[in-house]
Amino acid sequence: MLEFRPIELGEQKEYRRILNQCAQICSDYSFINVWGWQELYGLKIARTKNLFWIRQTIPYDVFWAPIGNWKQIDWLEYTDILRGNTFIRVPEILVNEWKKYFHRISEISEDRDQWDYLYLVQELIDLKGNRFHKKKNLFSQFEKKYKYQFVELKEDWINEAENFQVDWCYYKDCDDKEILIKENKVILKVLEKWDSLEGVLGGGLVVDGNLIAYTIAEPLDSQSLVIHFEKGCPTYKGVYQAINKIFLLECAKRFKFVNREQDLGDKGLRRAKMSYNPCCFLKKFSVKFL
Repeated sequence: MLEFRPIELGEQKEYRRILNQCAQICSDYSFINVWGWQELYGLKIARTKNLFWIRQTIPYDVFWAPIGNWKQIDWLEYTDILRGNTFIRVPEILVNEWKKYFHRISEISEDRDQWDYLYLVQELIDLKGNRFHKKKNLFSQFEKKYKYQFVELKEDWINEAENFQVDWCYYKDCDDKEILIKENKVILKVLEKWDSLEGVLGGGLVVDGNLIAYTIAEPLDSQSLVIHFEKGCPTYKGVYQAINKIFLLECAKRFKFVNREQDLGDKGLRRAKMSYNPCCFLKKFSVKFL
């Protein structure tokens, strides 16, 4: 039987070691994502040999994909765990591995709302061609109008980011939007424990001494990083195009891909993510075992 428990900050090194063995790393399974959202999704983990199992209990009970070296696992050993359970956010490569072992999976369905959007870092830095004309134009307007400074999120700027997030949430009427209430809690949790989170990356834009935008990111592997949170003051035209481009230029040039997570089926968010011309998607599925 699996013994599930909360994930602790002190085990992030071991969690990442096991995660790095996955043949495909989606944004859901980054340490910051699982640790940060665990209270709001009721996430718990359990350990068997070289696998971490993740269970969601809010708003319903369901498994996420186990993480580890999927291609080196004898999945028949875990038949008792898999049988009768539903797994969500399952990366495509793991689905294909399971198909080799189990011919009677009752249901496999694509979950488009959970697909990760991948972009080429250099394309989002350069913004070349007609595909990026509107983005580049907005960035140019921002660059001409404001004398800005890029800062890394550390020391005093962490406190400034916390204050900015509180103000942003007030401006966006977070109290009337459940998803923004939840996200706000996670952002403040991450900022509070910033110095204890390994590998976390962050940057902000400052105009007239005030932080007007910030990004929080995390490497997923040697070629890609994920943008967890990106906020900008909406009174500054082009601020989102600016923080997107400048953060990647200053902090992410060593990566080939940037993962901007899912759209969760939100039509506005989907349009926004598509407008940046993704190069590909990390497809995820729901899998129900008999």
